[in-house]
Amino acid sequence: MKDKIHELHELREQRQVFSDRSEAGRFLGSMLQSEYALIDNGMVLAVPAGGVPVGLELSTALGLPFDVIIVRKLKIPGNPEAGFGAMALDGTTFLNERLLSGLDLSQDQVESEKKRVSSELEERNSMFRRGRSFPDLSGKIIILVDDGLASGFTMLAAVDMVKKVGPEKLIVAVPTAPQRSVGLISMEVDEIYCANVRTTPYFAVAEAYRHWYDLNDEEVQNLLGLSG
Repeated sequence: MKDKIHELHELREQRQVFSDRSEAGRFLGSMLQSEYALIDNGMVLAVPAGGVPVGLELSTALGLPFDVIIVRKLKIPGNPEAGFGAMALDGTTFLNERLLSGLDLSQDQVESEKKRVSSELEERNSMFRRGRSFPDLSGKIIILVDDGLASGFTMLAAVDMVKKVGPEKLIVAVPTAPQRSVGLISMEVDEIYCANVRTTPYFAVAEAYRHWYDLNDEEVQNLLGLSG
């Protein structure tokens, strides 16, 4: 039986393995090339913001159409870098119940953050799609891309959104992730490709990159050809 989880074993446990997100996308391109280059019914969907440059490189390498899928992290109040779950544009919400049980958050705080993110999702969809309808994914081979997984909950929201429309096959491709998140996502998709897998107790996506910064909305629009 074909392996469900694919990694570059020479990159396991390493840090600063990619110069930037574009190079990371090229690494993924080399991993998927033999199986998915120029397939008739394939599409690459990237999670903005950081997934866009990765996904664009991957779609170029494979010769496949590219689009974005809008999902967002539910942030912990007072700690915007950390999240307690994620939400997709269609309202699908995944909560990290184990993490939430250790946080002193009221139900009102959780609902307030969900409401904020719902509004943000609509704004980002308008910004990055400019009125274009979401592509028809039914019967297609979909490759979901981000610049890395942390807890994996943001990707879970994207996976669920795509599964609802009946793709032929669903693949996740990310440059870096902790092994626990790779395992979590692998249970929900047909295959997962992760170039750099790490097993350290502490994990940060940024540690896989030598040049890392948060992309702003204008940069994403430029990459998508939406400037001006």
